[in-house]
Order: sequence, then C-alpha cells, then structure tokens
Amino acid sequence: MTADTENMLSEAEMRDFRRLTGFMVPASGELGLPGADDEVIFADIVRSIGRDFDAVRQALAELRRISGGPFISLAETAAEEAAMALLNQRGQMIAALGQAVLQCYYRDWRVYRALGREHRPPFPKGHVVEQGDFSLLDVVRARPRMWRDLDGCGDGRRDGVSDDR
Repeated sequence: MTADTENMLSEAEMRDFRRLTGFMVPASGELGLPGADDEVIFADIVRSIGRDFDAVRQALAELRRISGGPFISLAETAAEEAAMALLNQRGQMIAALGQAVLQCYYRDWRVYRALGREHRPPFPKGHVVEQGDFSLLDVVRARPRMWRDLDGCGDGRRDGVSDDR
C-alpha cells in the first residue's frame, strides 16, 4: 500500500460513515441547516480525518459489530439504535469520531451563516482586542504548570528574566 492509499476508507466504510454522520448531526429543515451527511460537508470530513483515521476506522468497525453487519443496510429505527449505542460509548475512539465530524460541520459556510457568523478568515478584518489588556491572560496564568523545568527556575521564566508587566 502506498502512503496515499493507506489512509483510505473502503466503499462499505464510506457508506456506513456517511449514514452515521447523518445521525450525529441531522439536517434541520426548520433552521435551513444541512446535516453532516451533506455531500460537501461529508467530502470535507473524509478529506480532513488525518490523525484521527485509525480511531474513525475503529469506530466504524465497532458500529458494524453493533449492527451485526453493514450499518447501511439497517432499517431506520435499527440504524438509529445502533448509532446511539456507538455514540453513547466513552473513550478516545468516540471523541476522535466526534471531532472529525464536528470540525468540518461547523466550518461549512451554510452552518456558519445560520449561526449568525460571517464566514471569513479572521484577517485582514481581524478582531478588536483591547491593546495592553493583559488581564486576558489571567486564565492562562492561573493554570497549573504544564512544562518541564529545563533551566531550574521552576517558574516559567527563561534565563531568570521575569516576564511580568
């Protein structure tokens, strides 16, 4: 297998995955929102799986086990039960599956617009932040230390120089 074909879902996995995404984020006619199984959104999901590929493939295998065969062939009620049985599980596999689907769903321009947001990059318009308002960093400063103390200072300073303002 080449690097390009290594991280590809089979046709059966693609069909099951697309149906599953429709249960995860269904379309809303009332709100005019597409579901995650929308052609454009689903293509983005598949294209963007990246590092979550193994977890997504594992989730699809678990879904197939729960379904007793191909998820795509289940009747609607049985499919919903199987999808919910999978999605109610805990762990990295389900978290990765959710992340893979939701990150692409919420970056779709139709969803963004329905949420009342302008679909654009943050720049060149940018976002206004009060100049010199270091209180915005209080949340970060209040976190427990999450770095290794390489220089022996133990306080996050480099070369013993304080970064206090």
